[in-house]
Amino acid sequence: MSSLPPYASPLEIVWHYAFRVFCGAVLVFLIMPILVMIPLSFNAEPYFTYNSDMVALKPEAYSTRWYVDIFKNGMADPHQDFGFSFIADSWNNAQWIHSMKNSFIIGIFATIISTFLGTLAALGLTRAHMPYRKLITAILISPMIVPIIISAAGMFFFYSDIGLSQTFPGIILAHAALGTPFVVITVTATLSGFDNNLVRASASLGATPQRTFFKVIVPLIAPGVISGGLFAFITSFDEVVAVIFLTEFEQRTIPRQMWSGLREQISPTILAVATILVAISVLLLITLEVLRRRSERLRGMSPG
Repeated sequence: MSSLPPYASPLEIVWHYAFRVFCGAVLVFLIMPILVMIPLSFNAEPYFTYNSDMVALKPEAYSTRWYVDIFKNGMADPHQDFGFSFIADSWNNAQWIHSMKNSFIIGIFATIISTFLGTLAALGLTRAHMPYRKLITAILISPMIVPIIISAAGMFFFYSDIGLSQTFPGIILAHAALGTPFVVITVTATLSGFDNNLVRASASLGATPQRTFFKVIVPLIAPGVISGGLFAFITSFDEVVAVIFLTEFEQRTIPRQMWSGLREQISPTILAVATILVAISVLLLITLEVLRRRSERLRGMSPG
């Protein structure tokens, strides 16, 4: 944090500190619900509230039982000793493990599709001679603007007619449609600072368009592509409305399992899963920041 210059007026000094206090209050307002949830996931009792022993920080008030329950809930024999049969039983029968597998499978394939389509669209939209550029851009980012309940309902009726409702391909395509706008925006922003003289220089040296694309363009826009892919993955991983419309038990994802748990069987296991999701989100955000700084260095900008 930069210090105030010696010639700052009293009003500027007051604004300097008041602004930082206000920003800190906003940060606390946004982060506090998450920070409150994390200790509750270690509650030894099956409640969503702090008890006196937890407030007093007594060791017996805390437990990892709800994290263990992630692997045991739904097992055929949850009381068996840990071993190969335990792992196989958990992998095949545990409800939360089933949902996690679905979330990763759907998220990975949806991200691949979103990244491919979004990158191609961004490359086309950044060309000066692209006709109806603004109209096409508005259509491509419309899934971000239209309320998700409307998009989910439309997908349900459309996919039901073509036989993709309650199937893995259907939910993957739905998540890809929701994630593509993030890739388009991210890659377009990266290409806005791209130096086209590099393409001309490559062509003047005899490189083919294909070689120029893979050896010059792709390495420079790779941070933006990866960032867009991570945004698409987060979108797929957190999506619940489209999943409610388009899936049955076999395609149930983590958000869908959490939503069902809140309605059917309230358990702190939900908080344990939420804590794991927060940790995954933090790791992805750190990755995005690293990629952003790398992109700035490649474009000759000082990271900030």
